[in-house]
Amino acid sequence: MAGLTLRELASKLGVSVATVSRALAGDSAIATKTRERVAEAANAYGYVPNVAARQLVSGRSGFVGFVMPVRGPNFIDAYLGEFLTGLGEGLVEHGYDLFIATVPAGRSELSVLRHVVESGRADGVVVPRIGEADERLGYLIERRFPFVAHGRLLDGAAGHNWLDADSVTAFGEAFDLLYDLGHRHFGLVSISDSMTFRHLRERGLREAMTRRNDPTVTLDVAAAPRFDRGATVAAINRLLHAERRPTAIIGLFDELALTILEEAARAGLSVPRDLSVVGFDNITAAAYAPPGLTTFEANTRESARAIAGMLVEVIEKRPAEPLHRLIRPKLVARASHGPVPDEPRRL
Repeated sequence: MAGLTLRELASKLGVSVATVSRALAGDSAIATKTRERVAEAANAYGYVPNVAARQLVSGRSGFVGFVMPVRGPNFIDAYLGEFLTGLGEGLVEHGYDLFIATVPAGRSELSVLRHVVESGRADGVVVPRIGEADERLGYLIERRFPFVAHGRLLDGAAGHNWLDADSVTAFGEAFDLLYDLGHRHFGLVSISDSMTFRHLRERGLREAMTRRNDPTVTLDVAAAPRFDRGATVAAINRLLHAERRPTAIIGLFDELALTILEEAARAGLSVPRDLSVVGFDNITAAAYAPPGLTTFEANTRESARAIAGMLVEVIEKRPAEPLHRLIRPKLVARASHGPVPDEPRRL
């Protein structure tokens, strides 16, 4: 039988409607065995909770919002694909559903976020890609609306819930790896957008350089707007075709590092014989782009699942102190890095 009501499900189990309702809500006052029995029966009989009724009782919608700008026909990049997959998986485990509110061209993210919050459609929101001065977080903090950010503000005084990758440490490790292989002339392909992850990653690289206290170490930085591929390619080629070309270039994230590999191959450079390249994120394409990109595993999908759990805790328990979690990325050593060339080859 499918499509039972809550009352019919309770009758099948021989318990009260209140017991079934509380068991399905995960109420710890209901014995674990009873909760498991109710969950199994609900699954077997195809019981689907009445969301409208649940909202009337609990004051919650059972939905979590995610505001996503539309940037052309292919607006879901590798990061967002992994992140949304993990976020959806994590929310379902806790009995919540994810809805995506898109931001059309010409409209601000903040205006869409305001609509999501003030319409009562979501119990909480997840905020990705944090800016240096992020008006989205300012609005949510002021409203005291439940949210978790994937990233943190540079101003640590602003209390908010966040999960982030320790990219400061990772970029320091990337420098040390290449320095120990003899590299002294480094390049960094970055973005010009005012994002906090850009500052943290650049900080990690520069702090590692300072720790070595080696006057022979130099760093050339090329930056372009994040979603402007033409400007990114031009910036990379300025490094590759410079009179003194870096022997090792780090991409702020894997999409940039993969573009470095493409442009290096187009210029006739062999990686890693002529040039070492390192990225960050370990997106799927990193393993398959020749010769295999050395990068750092940022666990985007698992981080999103963890964010889902954090947000549910914020929604249901309202912890007194902000929740913080810092994930340590791990080096994934492939074939795109190697010893400094004896004599850098001129193009």
